[in-house]
Amino acid sequence: MTASPPAPTDTRQRLLLVTGLSGAGKSTALDVLEDLGWETIDNFPIRLLERLVGEPDEQSRAPLAIGFDSRTRGFVPGEIIDLVKALSARDDLAISFMFIDCAGGELERRYNETRRRHPLAQGRSLLDGIADERELLEPLRRWAEIVIDTSAMSANDLQTHVRNLFAEDHGDSMTLTVSSFGFARGMPPLADLVFDMRFLDNPHWVDGLREQTGLDAPVGEHIERDPAFHTAFGQIRDLLLTLLPRYAAQGKSYVHIAFGCTGGRHRSVFTAERMAEGLREAGFSPTVRHRNLASRTADAIEGERR
Repeated sequence: MTASPPAPTDTRQRLLLVTGLSGAGKSTALDVLEDLGWETIDNFPIRLLERLVGEPDEQSRAPLAIGFDSRTRGFVPGEIIDLVKALSARDDLAISFMFIDCAGGELERRYNETRRRHPLAQGRSLLDGIADERELLEPLRRWAEIVIDTSAMSANDLQTHVRNLFAEDHGDSMTLTVSSFGFARGMPPLADLVFDMRFLDNPHWVDGLREQTGLDAPVGEHIERDPAFHTAFGQIRDLLLTLLPRYAAQGKSYVHIAFGCTGGRHRSVFTAERMAEGLREAGFSPTVRHRNLASRTADAIEGERR
């Protein structure tokens, strides 16, 4: 059998423009790109972009990410779009555009927590500044190929998402995360596979187990005594062992498997730990995270005892 010739290498300069609402996470996204080997420039005067990329023989081959926002002098979205359209016509450039968005209420919370001043709220309310900036940036949001809404994301969630989008620059290995969480405290926004373990008997209602967690042996023993556990666990493990090689074959760089229970301290924690152990035995190297392990116990969160 004759092997097919390799696909030609794309030698164009990769250029990613990153903008978005102030406080939404642009700087965090650029930090991740820098970790992935991109050259990054933040708060760049976008009117100088054409001069920066220069002539074809003057360019570096390293991918370049440029961050800019409403603070830039002469910031006019329509002119920015026209400039990028013109540059996109060049055969030596591969340009893409990413917009980091966030809900106004969440942006207000972030600014209030950090006591930072919004760039467009000088002498006015914070919400007025956020609203004005959203209106100003709307043409860029509509035009962007990649839009990331960070309203329900932590900084770590955003970092993971950006790595997932651009991880092809970091090789072909797949990064696997197994996590636990509590449904009462919200769903994980970036999980690829979510398994609900609330069908198992809840250790929260067992004397002596409430203050312990799924990392403690007595809690694990209680969960394993539930007749449904071993059957369900085996079926989930077999499903993952079927899916994960397929994800890897499709080039997926990051896979996040999340196990949930009501409070995120008992059933989900134990199952995530056991599943990570089973995946390691199968040759994978998962990272384990427990989102709500340190959360306080509360009967109101756990619901009625059954």
